Amino acid sequence: MKVLYGVQGTGNGHIARARIMAAAMAERNDIDVDFVFSGREPADYFDMECFGNYRTFSGLTFVTSKGKVSQWQTLTQAKPLQLIRDIKQFDVSGYDVLLNDFEPITAWAAKQQGLTSISVSHQAAFAYKVPREGESFSDRLIMRAFAPTDIQLGVHWYHFDQPIVPPFIIDKPAMHPSKAHTLVYLPFEELRDIQQLLEPLTEQQFVCFHPKIKAPSVQGHIQWNPPSKPSFRQALQHCSGVISNGGFELASESLQLGKKLLVKPLHGQFEQLSNLRTLITLGLCQPLYQLDTDTVEEWLGEPENEGIEFPTDPTPMLDWLVAGNWSDTRQLCNALWQQVKFGPKTRERLMSLAF
Repeated sequence: MKVLYGVQGTGNGHIARARIMAAAMAERNDIDVDFVFSGREPADYFDMECFGNYRTFSGLTFVTSKGKVSQWQTLTQAKPLQLIRDIKQFDVSGYDVLLNDFEPITAWAAKQQGLTSISVSHQAAFAYKVPREGESFSDRLIMRAFAPTDIQLGVHWYHFDQPIVPPFIIDKPAMHPSKAHTLVYLPFEELRDIQQLLEPLTEQQFVCFHPKIKAPSVQGHIQWNPPSKPSFRQALQHCSGVISNGGFELASESLQLGKKLLVKPLHGQFEQLSNLRTLITLGLCQPLYQLDTDTVEEWLGEPENEGIEFPTDPTPMLDWLVAGNWSDTRQLCNALWQQVKFGPKTRERLMSLAF
């Protein structure tokens, strides 16, 4: 089977999910896959060896400033004519199916050329009845039109009785994590604002990753690092907790490792607001609506989080893909959710809630 795989490149979570799928596909002789990424500059991708001869395009991306989506900068930096040209010139002939993780060029090319397309993404979960917060009409329009596909297979922390699968998370908790630091990943915030947030908390060590950092450095109790998958994984394994924006993938990895979460959603981004609402409802995080040092200090004293054990192997999904009966998702969803292990407190909350 020849698979085209389109991945939104603006967030590292999309790429992290694609890495897991790429590794599983590489173990099979019945799947041949080509990867396409869009949404960031080619030089800004890192640790991409597993994707082979992948292609990149400008695509579309949301521009942020000081922890908020800037609609004006998003509009002014968009390249609609280039996007249209890329869609029209992208040839999908020779492929059997498109897998799409919120990537617009491959989605629209498949739609225009009649190639069957399947969304496997967190965004696809919002095609169904899941918890929402701050959703506007334009948000609903974007979710529907940004990367349209024939079949939507959502990814979320719970199925909500919908065609939704759990995330695949490879890492398992370390046997003896040091818990010597708190991991901070707030890529949409300004560096000086993060420093002002953490500087007074001198009794706690912080390890911070940020796309604007070019080389590692240490300033007192704060360690600054550029993006690096191996270094980030090591810091995540051995942290006592995670301070992050409301992205889906890092929260999923943190839950798998049993790390407590302090989440600051990206203002103006309903998906992150909705993620925060779901996590709070499940009792799995504390909110950070503004960069407030007192809130961080209070959270540092909170107990450890109750983790969730997610599937590690996407083989059932790949078997479903090769079988070709793509309109039937129920058996796949049931099989994957049977592998998920919620903690007792989370199970109790799920039983008492009506979504």
